[in-house]
Amino acid sequence: MGKVRWHLMMSLDGFAAGPGHSLEWMAGVVVDPEVHRESIASLGAVLGGRRGYDALVEQDRRASRQPYGGAWSGPVFVLTHHPQDAAPDPGVTFLSCDVAEAVEIGLAAAGGKDLELHSQEIARQCVERGLVDEFRVHLAPVMLGSGVRLFDCPGIEPVRWARIHDGHPAQAVDLRYRRA
Repeated sequence: MGKVRWHLMMSLDGFAAGPGHSLEWMAGVVVDPEVHRESIASLGAVLGGRRGYDALVEQDRRASRQPYGGAWSGPVFVLTHHPQDAAPDPGVTFLSCDVAEAVEIGLAAAGGKDLELHSQEIARQCVERGLVDEFRVHLAPVMLGSGVRLFDCPGIEPVRWARIHDGHPAQAVDLRYRRA
């Protein structure tokens, strides 16, 4: 069975997306190609959220919205309370269920590989429920000042992670942790 991993790029001031879920700030940030290859090789499916998906559709009108710039293709799921008003996308399955059920569906579709979370809100819910096995963050050399915070969960007990490795000294620092 694959792992549930939360994988993202974050600004130095703790934002995973800019205002309006914009990802344009990531352009030009270099991630170690070996880290990229490793992630793609172990990836079986992606679970994202509706707000981020809608922002991506608005910002990028391409027919395919596959992660890793199209270097990976496979099952992509978008969890939403309103699947009926989602624009049809042949590469996306819209789910309307509990986040734990969405994770089960994603892991089953991943065929023994990893399920990657591409939504801060879904990742937060999964962390709260103990569903995240691994957290990978690329720390980008940029400060945004506002946007979508990496982890916004007031009142939660601290969530501890154990470092797996430090990564490579590239323009983006790769931090990789496993649940402690």
